[in-house]
Amino acid sequence: MKQRHVLGDNILDLKPTLHSRRYGLWILAVTHVLRQVDKFKFCTFYLLFTFLLSPIAAGAVDITQQLHRPLNSSVGRQSRDEADSLLRIAEQQYALGYANKTIASCLQAREIYHSIGDLKAQGLTYNLLAKAYVQLGSFKEADDALRRGLAIARDTKDFQSQIFVLNNIATYLLQQGEFAAAGKTIEEALSIAHDVKNIEGEGLSLSNLGLVTARLGDYNKAIKLYENALIFRRQTGDAIGEANTLNNLGDAYLASGNYQDTIGTYGAAMRIAKTKSDRTNQLRSIDGLVTAHSAVGRYERAFDLLEQRLALANELKSLQEELRSFESYAQLYEQMGNYPTARNFYERAITLARNLEDNKREVFLLGKLAKIQKR
Repeated sequence: MKQRHVLGDNILDLKPTLHSRRYGLWILAVTHVLRQVDKFKFCTFYLLFTFLLSPIAAGAVDITQQLHRPLNSSVGRQSRDEADSLLRIAEQQYALGYANKTIASCLQAREIYHSIGDLKAQGLTYNLLAKAYVQLGSFKEADDALRRGLAIARDTKDFQSQIFVLNNIATYLLQQGEFAAAGKTIEEALSIAHDVKNIEGEGLSLSNLGLVTARLGDYNKAIKLYENALIFRRQTGDAIGEANTLNNLGDAYLASGNYQDTIGTYGAAMRIAKTKSDRTNQLRSIDGLVTAHSAVGRYERAFDLLEQRLALANELKSLQEELRSFESYAQLYEQMGNYPTARNFYERAITLARNLEDNKREVFLLGKLAKIQKR
């Protein structure tokens, strides 16, 4: 059973939200217009897989609060209001999956912030740019945007932003297979977080350090790092971060063959994710549970979970997640020796891969189908 993995557990794992009453109705209007422009799109995250899914923020502060600071010049105020508006629109565009539009809006906002000398707002813009580039698979451009954001955070002595940007750079390095560089970057973030007593940053950095350690095959050490990370994440009340770390911990237990703890850990992650409507972590925990239950022959429970998974995919109107669900069904039936039903699900997955123009996945699935047709 194929399992979903996340390359980086970072502050960007959260979906962006705007809580300000001042902009509440405005956001609803923008969202309505954008939905009319094109079909709602959900981008999956592997890997990233769900890499870079929310704004880098100082704590839980929304972008309106981060951008609000007084300007003496009325001309400067008008320019910054325009840039702030562009950046908020960019966030909505990103949330709806319009990466190209997000980039265009961000670039316009960045130029205005540069002209009025607002470094911190430029940093926020680079962070959103990085997320949009990742969404397009433009990792070189994403890395450049992240590093520019880091330079600004250092220039402004914004330690909290430094922590989160360093973790996101490490996520990129981890995706590229540069484990040593990723570990060194996270250790720098962890050191800053410890020095400034940033509990959120410590939990985040420990969780990411666990990912690096797990990729290197030291699962026992990774488990200890995840357990320490959970202490900090629970202190800050970061439920979604806790669910993400629990899923990482479940991955480590699964890799080490500890199925009892695997099932308990993924189960805890799934409950939290469901309560918070965090579909990304919910799907990920279901995938882990399906793998663990099927490994010990609990096929009935595995099928129950796959039924939940397919329902979530339909709820999200995500063809990518529907494809993954069919593939998981096929793999489970193949594992059980029910080859006719496995072939049926592989064929359904192949059809979706073609509709999505995912040639790589289509070739892989055709290979799986050809293999079982010989049986």
